[in-house]
Amino acid sequence: MNKKRLFLLIIFLTLVSAYVDLPGKMPIKISLGKFKIDTVLNRPEIDFKLGPFKFQRDLAVKKGLDLAGGAHLVFKADMSQIDPEEKGEALDSAKEIIQRRVDLFGLAEPVIRTSRVGEEHRIVVELAGIDEVDQAIGLIGQTAQLDFRLINEATDAAVPFEETGLTGRFLEKAQPAFDQQTGAPMITLTFTEEGKDLFGEITENNVGRRLAILLDQLILMAPVINEPITGGNASITGEDFEVKDVKRFSAQLNGGALPVPFELIEQRNIGPTLGEDSIQESLRAGLIGLLMVVGFMIIYYGFLGVLASLGLVIYGLATLAIYKLIPVTLTLPGMAGFVLTVGMAVDSNILIFERIKEEIRLGKPRPVARELGFGRAWDSIRDANVCTLIICFILFNPFEWSFLNTSGSIRGFALTLGLGVFLSMFTGIIVTRTFLEVFSRKKDPRLGGV
Repeated sequence: MNKKRLFLLIIFLTLVSAYVDLPGKMPIKISLGKFKIDTVLNRPEIDFKLGPFKFQRDLAVKKGLDLAGGAHLVFKADMSQIDPEEKGEALDSAKEIIQRRVDLFGLAEPVIRTSRVGEEHRIVVELAGIDEVDQAIGLIGQTAQLDFRLINEATDAAVPFEETGLTGRFLEKAQPAFDQQTGAPMITLTFTEEGKDLFGEITENNVGRRLAILLDQLILMAPVINEPITGGNASITGEDFEVKDVKRFSAQLNGGALPVPFELIEQRNIGPTLGEDSIQESLRAGLIGLLMVVGFMIIYYGFLGVLASLGLVIYGLATLAIYKLIPVTLTLPGMAGFVLTVGMAVDSNILIFERIKEEIRLGKPRPVARELGFGRAWDSIRDANVCTLIICFILFNPFEWSFLNTSGSIRGFALTLGLGVFLSMFTGIIVTRTFLEVFSRKKDPRLGGV
């Protein structure tokens, strides 16, 4: 890409990042003679729709429990009616149902985990920044509602579903399985005696129609009834089904078929006082670190240090914008990861600048030295950052491997550190190089001019 176009693109992305980073309300007052501005700039919101694709963000900074405060809830599960061999499965199903219900609040990174104390099975729920604690408790504690409804596909239908009377109380078991002919993953359903007759009647009278399976009013799937099913057993297949899908759906269906009553045994409201202190101290540390890095780069590298510092400012703006757009839930360890990356963001610049100085000392023309500096420093920059990203991957554990970390705090640190590495490579190499090429007429005697 032409360097001037790339420069304009960088400026555009910087302005967009700065706009996304705006606080909730920012008063603007300007008075220059007859020219006056007195307004309040509100934080932007994104509500983008393109067909089935939706993207909505309020662009507020999401804070974790340690920074925003919130609620710490402990529920005891009543397993008295559950077979011993099914207790673990029932608890996992309940955890997944609670996770989905909590997601309805739109909360930032809720922590939901299971535990066992003696013979008691518990589910611990931590909700950051929640105000309606009683409503959350009621939503979490209610029994899962499993329902089977026929889809009304008539274009002028006022009601999209038809009640069938078949609910989770008629389902005995849902299991993941594999088609014996194709090997494709599927879900097998086993109904009770009463449910078998009702399900047989529904399928016999509605061949060719779609039967929606809803859990807590949300559609899990809507398979087509291909033939009457009167034996009390059914299978659900899908073209896009994977093993993980059928396991998850089976757990959700069993959660509805085998409801686990909950009793709230502990509730603690965690105040944000510690969080506010931590935020101020972290911001202070980050600002001091940023000023020290900028001062060192300008004093030691002169004009090149100024360009690197501009890249560092762009790095900060872009990082915060990405935190808001993903969004990333900021915890204290996550902020530590961000502060750490401030210093790392100029590592690539230092390697490149030193390499340029070496090439100039060897007598290379300045344009050639600049190209060689960026080209030959890239191997070291790449290897160092790849090693850091591998560690971030292990700490973040995106595939939920049981033999690796599952702590939310450590994951927050790994996420902010990993994002920082990617962005630092962009600002340290592409942004600084573009600035250097655009302002290449500038001279710095300490570097022989570049």
